[in-house]
Amino acid sequence: MPVDQRPLAIFLMGPTASGKTALACELSERFPLDLVSVDSALVYRGMDIGTAKPDAATLARYPHALVDIRDPAQPYSAADFRANALPVMQQISVRGRVPLLVGGTGLYFRALQQGLSDLPEADPAIRARLSAEAEQVGWPAQHARLLKLDPVAAARIGCNDAQRLQRALEVIELTGRPLSELQRGGSSAHFPWRVLKLALLPAGRSRLHERIAQRFDAMLATGFLEEVHALRARGDLHAELPAIRAVGYRQAWEYLDGDSTSGEFRDRGIFATRQLAKRQITWLRSDVGARLFDPDRPDLLDRAVDAVQLFLGASDESAHDIAPTA
Repeated sequence: MPVDQRPLAIFLMGPTASGKTALACELSERFPLDLVSVDSALVYRGMDIGTAKPDAATLARYPHALVDIRDPAQPYSAADFRANALPVMQQISVRGRVPLLVGGTGLYFRALQQGLSDLPEADPAIRARLSAEAEQVGWPAQHARLLKLDPVAAARIGCNDAQRLQRALEVIELTGRPLSELQRGGSSAHFPWRVLKLALLPAGRSRLHERIAQRFDAMLATGFLEEVHALRARGDLHAELPAIRAVGYRQAWEYLDGDSTSGEFRDRGIFATRQLAKRQITWLRSDVGARLFDPDRPDLLDRAVDAVQLFLGASDESAHDIAPTA
């Protein structure tokens, strides 16, 4: 059997608040790993507190590629991520090190490894009509419509995720086929890395829910609302931008618009984060190639270290040529 000569890469995946960043930093202390963020919110500059972005000291010690690469006024897509991530990974491999991609945006991981489907270009007229319809009936009603037309896509799209609901319905109108069916085609491009997938998957959700609530309260205590105030003060941002639709930011924006009380804002923000975690967990369970780790087990780090050590040292002794950690 021919030996797989592809360079190595590691995916570290998990729901929000599961401890991915801390584990990634610990692993990079022990192995020649360079970190690459896989997060649809961390790409935006000036959105630090509400995204739980690693602080400046952490990023200085453990640099993360693809953090702070976009202004919040600029949309960022899975295609953009793939275009950015592939050359970064190549540069890391050329240096003799191993890219460790860490984050919770499952669509980005899938687009990176499987490629992107050939989907139709956006149609402004259809989008405008779908938005107008949503203003009349609400996005949850549009989600119910999508559930009938494409239940697979509806299962992974939140009932208030306007951008993705609009796109899924638009694709159906343009092609007559479900978005989930078209996405299964993917790209035939060969992914040029051999990947170890590590997934943090809590055995129960109560502890995760506690961490989500504690982290949200910590965000509020460290100036999350002041951060959103500053974004609003720019004058060029609005609630329909992908950046502002990020979990927490949407609820903060609505609160500052006077649409909720402070208590309702907190509850909505925590609930939205829990829903995000639920969708992320569902996606992780569908990835049959991932090694699952309970983040609440005290031996998490030891087990992850063992998995990485085995991967880096496996198959034709290729790990001997990997540059040591500085």
